[in-house]
Amino acid sequence: MQQDKTYVIKHYIKSLDWIDNLRGLSEAQWRMPIEPGKWSVAEVIGHLPPWDKFVQNYRIPFLFTDERLPKGPDVAHLNTMAAKKSREQTMEETLNDFISTRRQLLQDIQQWTDEQWQQSFKIGQSEMTIIDYFVGLINHDLHHFSQIQNVIHV
Repeated sequence: MQQDKTYVIKHYIKSLDWIDNLRGLSEAQWRMPIEPGKWSVAEVIGHLPPWDKFVQNYRIPFLFTDERLPKGPDVAHLNTMAAKKSREQTMEETLNDFISTRRQLLQDIQQWTDEQWQQSFKIGQSEMTIIDYFVGLINHDLHHFSQIQNVIHV
């Protein structure tokens, strides 16, 4: 169990370094689509902070209560708005947004006890532990980081 908690925390710490290393990209690399007709590197990175904020504001405050979790956002709308914002921002702004938001999320989760990480909760009809939920979020990160690595060859 401790290993799972450690895995999540280590990933979040490593994600900060990984994103910070993107500062060396050229503007062309930053705006390059991950595949023809797909989002650019900027848009992929830019869609991650709104999801971290969602977790902070609409998941974490309810995880250790008896209250029902609020309904999730419209995924397509949230992603579209995040991609649009990242097209309008500089690379520096997008990377700083990710780092700031992710650091705050990391600070929140580092305070949890081992027992809290194992607590179960429900999203709709699905029941899972908090660790399972965060491992799912990590898999989402890793999927996108891999896409970016494939296009920028870092």
